[in-house]
Amino acid sequence: MASIKDVAAEAGVSAATVSRVLNDHPSVSADARTRVLAAVAALGYRPNAVARSLRTDQTHTLGLVISDVLNPYFTELARSVEEEARALGYSVIIGNADERPDLQDHHVRNLLDRRIDGLLVSPTDGGSPLMLDAARAGTPMVFVDRWIPGVDVPVVRSDGRAAVRDLVEHLHGLGHRRLAIIAGPAATTTGRERVEAFREALRAHGLDLPDAYVGQGDFQAESGRRVTERFLDLPEPPEVVFAADNLMALGALDAVRARGMRVPGDIALAAFDDVRWFVHTDPPVTAIAQPTGELGRAAVRALVARIEGRPGESLTLPARLVIRRSCGEPPSTVLPPSPVRRSMP
Repeated sequence: MASIKDVAAEAGVSAATVSRVLNDHPSVSADARTRVLAAVAALGYRPNAVARSLRTDQTHTLGLVISDVLNPYFTELARSVEEEARALGYSVIIGNADERPDLQDHHVRNLLDRRIDGLLVSPTDGGSPLMLDAARAGTPMVFVDRWIPGVDVPVVRSDGRAAVRDLVEHLHGLGHRRLAIIAGPAATTTGRERVEAFREALRAHGLDLPDAYVGQGDFQAESGRRVTERFLDLPEPPEVVFAADNLMALGALDAVRARGMRVPGDIALAAFDDVRWFVHTDPPVTAIAQPTGELGRAAVRALVARIEGRPGESLTLPARLVIRRSCGEPPSTVLPPSPVRRSMP
């Protein structure tokens, strides 16, 4: 493997000049820069990233802590983060919290110890002292999808309230009146927000959300199955189950089929977080889609801005309703998304 001295000898300059060229120092002449870059290409020289980080105090590495790597939503989010980071010259180290606050903080601590340049987090709950301390210490940080109220860092997320209103209006128009929800963890902002939005949308149509029609899930498939079984055992089961994420929707579908029932003939099903495999279920699932790829890319841009000393912007993008056939729909078109809104949470 070629060294910096080999590059210097090939270009006919000093090792110091090679270093200045590689660090884009303005004092190098155009001729010397051309010769050094030609030598780098000819020898296939690659700078030692570890040594460079010790000199510049930058590693060009971002940390990403996601809530559940098995959730297709977060898998897609991680992919878009990695693609955007790579385009901007950064690598990404990913930690999977598995919806556990202790594991989340374990990954955050390890990433900070590795001297990452910045941190992207989708928090599993709203009470992590570690992230609060990191933000106060000036660690460049951005929350994506979820956030911790009171922590002053940019938040990149989607707003599903309008899409939930569209969903309830759609269900009401199909004649459904008994609507239930499998909620996400109350400790997460998305868990609370989706239940509140669903309740408000029902109220706008003169419908109640009885306690019996609210099931507490944890964004995992097993909780969706368990809550749906309870709904089906009620003296008056709901006509529609709205799962607040895709994995809980999968669990709900399993519970319905285990009873020998069919969607939507016996009970309708809708979900938050559209995923690609929803079009392959029988019937295809009506769902609320988030602009996942755009969220990941925007979060990286906001974080890099913070790393470079610029104010990273919070960004709120609209989710949209995707109408399929799991609620008894006739063939229909997808509702258009609302305009993009930029705001602090």
